[in-house]
Amino acid sequence: MIVLSRVYGSKEKGFRILVDRVWPRGLTKEKVNAGIWMKDVAPSDELRGWFSHDESKWGEFRERYKKELKSADKVTKLKEIKEIEKKKGKVVLLFGAKDEEHNQAVVLKEVLDKMK
Repeated sequence: MIVLSRVYGSKEKGFRILVDRVWPRGLTKEKVNAGIWMKDVAPSDELRGWFSHDESKWGEFRERYKKELKSADKVTKLKEIKEIEKKKGKVVLLFGAKDEEHNQAVVLKEVLDKMK
């Protein structure tokens, strides 16, 4: 099972993976409490800058990010997350965005849920 949780104040149990490219502002490693930080699975700096959490760009962002997730290096990371899910049972994808419905973790979970 893969679940999402905003890193700020998250108490969600499971194997926690930070999926932001940038470390969450104001948080220590202890507060984030992530098993690993997979910044390479996050959207490119170019895509992040273009999106800038503008909800009107959400549909286009989703498509562009899904396209990025098909690159060889990102596919390797996706498979790694799926392996962790098989071994640990529950994976928590941690993200920093204030908008809990329109962020890269939502797209990432959608892609991971479709993988075997």
